[in-house]
Amino acid sequence: MSRSHRLFDLLQILRRHRGTVSGAVLAQESGVSLRTIRRDVLTLQAMGADIDAEAGVGYVLRPGFVLPPLSFTEEELHALVVGAEWVARQTDPQLAHAVSNALAKINGVLAPNMREALDNTSFYVGPTKCSAATGLDLAQCRQALREQRKMRITSMNQSGGTFELIIWPIMLGFEGTRRSVAGWCETEAAFRIFYCEHIVGAELMVDRYTRNRRTLVKEWRASDEYPCASSKVVLTAGASRN
Repeated sequence: MSRSHRLFDLLQILRRHRGTVSGAVLAQESGVSLRTIRRDVLTLQAMGADIDAEAGVGYVLRPGFVLPPLSFTEEELHALVVGAEWVARQTDPQLAHAVSNALAKINGVLAPNMREALDNTSFYVGPTKCSAATGLDLAQCRQALREQRKMRITSMNQSGGTFELIIWPIMLGFEGTRRSVAGWCETEAAFRIFYCEHIVGAELMVDRYTRNRRTLVKEWRASDEYPCASSKVVLTAGASRN
């Protein structure tokens, strides 16, 4: 969770309790340490939040404080709407629900004169379904990316046979009607792109990969396996296997 989200959530917890609430309770509900709560309260106080703090007792938020409204240009809001429409129509239901919630939150803090720019009837993004059935759950794959977890995938080769690989997912790809996941293939010790129509099964493993995902992305982009580095792109690792 980003620091700005954490501060916002802390404000919401203080509002919900209304009266005095202990730092231990705030820490438990926020999922952070008591030390972080103390630091975040000081930050909110510096931003103008009227929070009374008493050692050994707790904290109370006095009414009247609101975060300043988000400031966007119309073009920025239009870009958000188009991006949200694309995500809602071309990814999985969980991400579509998340983007709908995100737009609702933005609408709730916009200045009234800017809300019309967030009207999603101004744009149309047609639905694009994945070109073929796949054994890869995109929501599960996103979890693997967030938690840097390994995945065991079962892929299909050109002759219709299957084989298993262990990969470190580092990026999801959306290209036209095709969906793919890029990652380090532990089995073949190389970066590969795996297209979803070739994947017939996938399992999220308990094991986490030891390298940082962002570092791996940088290394992939600098390698010969990155699509822009060569005109030849490996569609599926082991595609030539029999």
